Amino acid sequence: MSATLDAPRQAPPRATAPTGLRIGHVHLKVADLDRALAFWRDVIGLEEQQRMGSQAVFLSADGYHHHIALNTWESAGGSPPPFGTTGLFHVALLYPDRASLAQALKRLVQAGYPLEGASDHGVSEALYLRDPDGNGVELYRDRPAEDWPRDAAGNLAMVTRRLDVKALLAEAA
Repeated sequence: MSATLDAPRQAPPRATAPTGLRIGHVHLKVADLDRALAFWRDVIGLEEQQRMGSQAVFLSADGYHHHIALNTWESAGGSPPPFGTTGLFHVALLYPDRASLAQALKRLVQAGYPLEGASDHGVSEALYLRDPDGNGVELYRDRPAEDWPRDAAGNLAMVTRRLDVKALLAEAA
């Protein structure tokens, strides 16, 4: 080995992300494109923007080029990664308000998609489930920042409480 590879590494200076940085899009490896589309397009409601034959499709809300891409480039016919391995925990879709989240919940119920969890985090309300390929999915809405829970020092104090799913679903009626 070279001397530079053997030398102890010093931690680089801590980076600061630029103001305005956002998470862009997510590519998910799926086993079956049509099965994945039946969930992401038909149940979640994302719009198909572009399709690359039977290998990939790009989906979004509001005409954006893509928020979610589904592809079979390395995963056609594959199985989900086993639990206990590293990888994506979940992809989270932020809904603009509680009524929109309620409508999403109603579509999930109508399509027979089971929830894995539903939590009130103080800063947000969230629904947790898996897509047909076993990818974790969070559907959530944020509360206004002025309503976020804070401790005595003014620091953010997120919580995990049970979300009243029946009350949320009632808002979709």
